[in-house]
Amino acid sequence: MTQCCINPSILSADFVNLEAELQRISTADAVHVDVMDNHFVPNLTIGLPVVQRIQAVSPIPLDAHLMIADADRWAPGFADAGLASVTFHAEASLAPVKLARELRSRGSKAGMALRPATPVEPYLDMLTELDMLLIMTVEPGFGGQAFLDLTLPKIRRARAAIDGSGAGVAIQVDGGITEETIVRAAEAGATVFVAGSAVYGADDPAAAIERLRGQGSRPLRGASTE
Repeated sequence: MTQCCINPSILSADFVNLEAELQRISTADAVHVDVMDNHFVPNLTIGLPVVQRIQAVSPIPLDAHLMIADADRWAPGFADAGLASVTFHAEASLAPVKLARELRSRGSKAGMALRPATPVEPYLDMLTELDMLLIMTVEPGFGGQAFLDLTLPKIRRARAAIDGSGAGVAIQVDGGITEETIVRAAEAGATVFVAGSAVYGADDPAAAIERLRGQGSRPLRGASTE
């Protein structure tokens, strides 16, 4: 059975106490680090120096989501920092195949993200170059947005293509993930779930992670018994 992975986003964490906030999600599969440059998206978060410090103190692997312009230039530096996974946006890369190979050559898993309105079909031929495909379920830039159901058909098409190709590519979804929406996303074929406010907005983040993991695993358990 494919594992359901929960990657809480520190976009919803207390940035003044990041080390303590990381400890609160130590039972998660990875920590999702949103890097925004106020160019590709209208928000500004953190850059490579802060990510390097997070990498040094985090109890779980780092999963970086680069919402930045000129990804071809800047993304390899995050792989060099030792991150487990680095995801760039297809819309911000002129040479996505080359960039994915560069990230892998530097020791990170390579992820590629698509905005809600970006079709997946032009990128299906490069699935074998990726470890993860991130399908945004909100417009990138800000946390706390509502899940966009219009992305579900795209998740289904991506899952069908991945299953048909035999490529071992995970489908990650990011945006509006709750105990309710995670079930719909999982039924469509996602296996890696980014949750910000659903985890950090809870009184007990560890318990929230377990509830999300249980909900996200429901469709997977059903598939394993068919």
